[in-house]
Amino acid sequence: MEALAIFQGPGSYISPSWYPTKKETAKVVPTWNYAVVHAHGPLQFIDDRVWLRAFVEELTNRHEAERRDRWKVTDAPPDYIEQQLGAIIGLEIPIARLIGKWKVSQNRPAQDRDGVVESLLQEGGHSAAAIATLVRESRSE
Repeated sequence: MEALAIFQGPGSYISPSWYPTKKETAKVVPTWNYAVVHAHGPLQFIDDRVWLRAFVEELTNRHEAERRDRWKVTDAPPDYIEQQLGAIIGLEIPIARLIGKWKVSQNRPAQDRDGVVESLLQEGGHSAAAIATLVRESRSE
């Protein structure tokens, strides 16, 4: 069976009031800036406890690596881990096709893009900052 996995990156509302060209032409509207990747491939289900446990340990170790008080799968009782593994269905999607798309104000003039970056940074938040970085970096292309 062909599957589609969507990996959504940052996204942020873009106000037309952030564009300096609003004062010049008033030909502006709100929009949404975003980054996304669609991964296509055949879906494979994995019902192998050894594979599942190794995968859970790998994911846990990756996400716990930077923590001061790291948790390990072996910190929990073995029978409890076995019970939890029974509630997991593993899946894999060997990637056959990737499609990435972003909208980062690339259709706007440079001064509007600068206004977007400045306003997003003032708004704060992780997603707004990430979009501001993408808008800024896309200007140098």
